[in-house]
Amino acid sequence: MDMKRDLIHKLQQNILMWQGYRPTVAASSEQIGLGVIESAFPGGVFPKRAIHEFITVFPEQAAASGGFIAGLLAVLMDGGAACVWVSTSRRLFPAALRAFNADPERIIFVDVKTEKDVLWIMEEALKCEGLAAVVAELNQLSLTASRRLQLAVEESGVTGFILRKEARKTAGSVTAARWQISPLPSNAEDGLPGLGFPRWQVELQKVRNGNPGSWILEWAGDAFVEVAPLQKENIWSEDRNRQIG
Repeated sequence: MDMKRDLIHKLQQNILMWQGYRPTVAASSEQIGLGVIESAFPGGVFPKRAIHEFITVFPEQAAASGGFIAGLLAVLMDGGAACVWVSTSRRLFPAALRAFNADPERIIFVDVKTEKDVLWIMEEALKCEGLAAVVAELNQLSLTASRRLQLAVEESGVTGFILRKEARKTAGSVTAARWQISPLPSNAEDGLPGLGFPRWQVELQKVRNGNPGSWILEWAGDAFVEVAPLQKENIWSEDRNRQIG
């Protein structure tokens, strides 16, 4: 029985490594700066060789997800690699990425007419080992398409991000993680005018072989910082959930 258990454990570890996860010993050197959130993933490390989908039903969520992803891109692109961002109706203002330390000059924006083109470009870009990441804006993601994208990242090691507008069809994909990023009011410094740092409710709705959860995160100028434990729900998400329903 011990031999059988050891064999199953070894197979599980091999599968996780193929999917972009790393053993706990190696994880500390591959942290991406998400703090406690990274403990939700196997081995305590954000999976780079994987597809992450972000549910962006409302414009506010799309904007919040764009900022959150920009913070991740700043880390992924730190070695000088480029990124591809493809969509059919991009609203992102490239210069705004500088607020999250992401260099827009190293991001190749591709605007196309159909989602079929978005998927094709994303799959081909994910095969390019020289890229740090590929971001795509989509309405839907089928099981077949998600499998093709996952196979591409497993070969190249490039991280894939999908901003998906359709929230109801979430079961039919093999993405490593499903996120929902919602904006929260910022907290201005005492005695200082203007707005504080961007703050979000970060929900990991699905984590392959990991632990979903919710956190409040803030972009503190050059890094993600956890603000406080998140209550079960906040007023913003309650109102939006009523609209979805």
